[in-house]
Amino acid sequence: MPVNYQTPVASQLKPVRGVRLGIAQAAIRKLDRKDLLLIELAAGARVAGVFTRNRFCAAPVQVCQRHLGNTDRPGEIRALLINTGVANAGTGEPGWLAARATCAAVAQHLSLRPEQVLPFSTGVILEPLPVERIEAGLPACIADLGADHWFEAAHAIMTTDTVAKAASRQIDIGGRTITITGIAKGAGMIRPNMATMLGFVATDAAVSQAALARMVREAADESFNCVTVDGDTSTNDSFILIATGGAGGAEIGESSADYALLAEALTDVARELAQAIVRDGEGATKYIRIVVEGGDNRAECKAVGYAIAHSPLVKTAFFASDPNLGRILAAIGNAGIADLDVSRIRMWLDDVLVSCDGGRNPDYREEDGARVMRQAEITIRVDLGRGGAGATVWTCDFSYDYVKINADYRS
Repeated sequence: MPVNYQTPVASQLKPVRGVRLGIAQAAIRKLDRKDLLLIELAAGARVAGVFTRNRFCAAPVQVCQRHLGNTDRPGEIRALLINTGVANAGTGEPGWLAARATCAAVAQHLSLRPEQVLPFSTGVILEPLPVERIEAGLPACIADLGADHWFEAAHAIMTTDTVAKAASRQIDIGGRTITITGIAKGAGMIRPNMATMLGFVATDAAVSQAALARMVREAADESFNCVTVDGDTSTNDSFILIATGGAGGAEIGESSADYALLAEALTDVARELAQAIVRDGEGATKYIRIVVEGGDNRAECKAVGYAIAHSPLVKTAFFASDPNLGRILAAIGNAGIADLDVSRIRMWLDDVLVSCDGGRNPDYREEDGARVMRQAEITIRVDLGRGGAGATVWTCDFSYDYVKINADYRS
């Protein structure tokens, strides 16, 4: 079960004007499972995205990047198609053709061009996409299209997730109520090198294409690019931001006075989704916030945060509630900062100062460390003592169940 997280109820997920969602059971990998989601966008909606940097990126990622590359025609994307069960990654040219075929099938049903459709897949790598099952499931998706189906959509994109991830906000801009709603999936193979495994956030604000592209990068950097479960970057990571303009009002550009307000609200939704992924990490029993401050720059702070978060020794110690905290110091020292002066580093567990002056705090008592380690939510704070930069990384522990889940993943 996730650490202190539960899916919002359906009524908490506000419809976004200009977005309709339809779900179907297509038996892509398993029977009696909602595994196909179609998102239809109103004409004029703007779409921007960031994607995995894994060189083995999946065929749907490649197709999405090509379709979104038509920057001279903003507002042309009219539909997104998401399937679970099969990732369509490591499938070569047949995988590319399969992804294109699903776009063509959606286009035929909705009277669009294939280039106006973005495909997304998640699931088992190295297996062919069952295009015929997706095509057969599309009529049910279309019949199910509705503006208030975000709750069902969040469930339809799950794989090893134990709960669906969703979030919604409403803010006032220029006297108009602006809605932001998003969903995400992910529990394992999470160390996004851009975003999460799959994330979709929509707003009915009117936003220029350039501003939207900037917003999606900024939101990813402050949310999905700050989480890790196991250090693996997926072949299918995709984070998509949609602005339909359905709320009306003046278009928000990069220099608009309302840019910062909308961007922060979008980032807030993305951050909630990203943290939900960590809370639902495969087999997770602890939610760990790693705050690194006093760095020379943000990049080295994130490097230290990830060095701690990626250490199996650290993660298993947290699972055991064992204050074997020298493992954290070893991870800090292994972060790749050549001129790091360890004598200036201080490290806390919540409010407990564990290490200073290059070693153990003389006043530290192991029973204090053990008390904190037993908590479901823990903050590690590290002061590098070399500057004014900082960064935060969110992660979870490693339990026996992580191994079981991944050992049985294809069963």
